[in-house]
Amino acid sequence: MSAETYLDNSGRDDILGGGARMIPITTPKGDFHVWTKRVGNNPRAKLLLLHGGPAATHEYFEACDSFLPAAGIEYYYYDQLGSAYSDQPDEPELWQIDRFVEEVEQVRVALGLDAHNFFLLGHSWGGILGIEYALKYQRHLKGLVVSNMMSSIPAYNEYARTVLMPAMDQDVLAKIKSLEASGDTETPEYMALLEGHYQEHVLRLPAAEWPEPVNRSFARTNRSIYVPMQGPSELGASGTLVDWDRTESLEEIDVPTLVIAGTHDTMDPAFLEMMAGRFPKGRFLLCRNGGHMSMYDDQPTYFRGLIDFIVDVDQASR
Repeated sequence: MSAETYLDNSGRDDILGGGARMIPITTPKGDFHVWTKRVGNNPRAKLLLLHGGPAATHEYFEACDSFLPAAGIEYYYYDQLGSAYSDQPDEPELWQIDRFVEEVEQVRVALGLDAHNFFLLGHSWGGILGIEYALKYQRHLKGLVVSNMMSSIPAYNEYARTVLMPAMDQDVLAKIKSLEASGDTETPEYMALLEGHYQEHVLRLPAAEWPEPVNRSFARTNRSIYVPMQGPSELGASGTLVDWDRTESLEEIDVPTLVIAGTHDTMDPAFLEMMAGRFPKGRFLLCRNGGHMSMYDDQPTYFRGLIDFIVDVDQASR
């Protein structure tokens, strides 16, 4: 969500204290390291956070610091391979869903997470990754949270085309489409035209009031991964994820699952509610004031619902 590509982790040593560690990852293109950081200590409730993008950073999850410690929930920040605090290999073949799933599994093993304590939260692209991880490795999960992500990219694109775009200023939309057609999506003009859309559906605050962790995370998004996977347009997906659809597989995930939606999200809240009904042990949370970043623009609802879910699942397993 930014024209800037962040590939400099020369200051990474500054963040390797206070619970942070680099975890070795084996890939088809060699061995690399990903950054994680633990906050808190709870042997029964450990939450691993999967950031969006693809290839944004963990930083926008820093809102958790204001809520989860007081609730006694242990949580882990984690930059996926290619993101700013982790290694960033120039290996396009690595940016595949299945490879990311295996990365998450290696992180889980390294952190010592298992079905007695392991909660996984995926936001946006992280929601795709969380669903895919659960479909292969749910035996290791205690609970899953799919935050602000539809289980179908074709359905997401249809929602953008039939609901979000018609509600936009049509002159602005025409200019956005023109720049996309000419390949000029990495320009300040393109991003400026999207400002209204962002404030309506991504984070419902004036741009000048966007929280610093969000700006930091978006500014460090690795575009060399984001664009091939998501695509250059910010009004839908057109990259390698374009045909991804796991809606018919949701019933296979039988661990307790919370689906979080924002009324004003880029993702269809009605579709997300339907998803919650497809999970055998699904629960739905609607952030009525929220957009795509509901952990900021409807913060009390988001974190109250998240904490209640984790506490409920933990108590039920005792």
